[in-house]
Amino acid sequence: MTEGNGPEKSILQAFWHSIQIIFWGFVISSAIGVPLGILCGTVPAIARLVEPPVDFLRYLPAPAFGALMVAILGIYDAPKIAIIVIGTLFQQILVIGNTTRKLDFAVVEAARTLGAKGRGLMLHVVIPGILPDLYRDQRILLGWAWTYLIVAELIGTSSGITWFITQQARYQHFDNVFAAMALIGIVGMGTDMLLGFAARFLFRWKQEIV
Repeated sequence: MTEGNGPEKSILQAFWHSIQIIFWGFVISSAIGVPLGILCGTVPAIARLVEPPVDFLRYLPAPAFGALMVAILGIYDAPKIAIIVIGTLFQQILVIGNTTRKLDFAVVEAARTLGAKGRGLMLHVVIPGILPDLYRDQRILLGWAWTYLIVAELIGTSSGITWFITQQARYQHFDNVFAAMALIGIVGMGTDMLLGFAARFLFRWKQEIV
């Protein structure tokens, strides 16, 4: 993870800093949210225990945690990353839980009949069965992470593309403001298109079935 080392001098430096915030926030969120979401979708007892509080927490605005995150994690990049995590984690758990529940029950029953159970059932039947839809969910959730970036970068030290936009607007350098906004849109859309293109090769079997 990165620590703030003062204001970036160029739009590319600022944007690279923001990409690191997005990357770490989404990786941490996914490392927690994906396994927990799959467990909620496959084990009803875990769903009953986890989903009600998660459903409550997802309605709390992530920016409201800003001051608390600064108090706990300091003023550098950690609270910014935490806001990305808070903004996407609870949604991931619920979305992936629902995706997992949509898996054809007949496939699971057939695997159990053939002797699959426990971790083997999870690794060789459930996860491969939901992988194309899980990939699609993560593409959507990554877009949500970008929406939390602006709020996250207002916390702690002044850095990233949000700081760059704010500074350029203050001095009425609107050409740089529009350039920064366009850069966010281009990279966000380009990333999604690249992931969509990769899906055609990663899940070719799914397309053939459909």
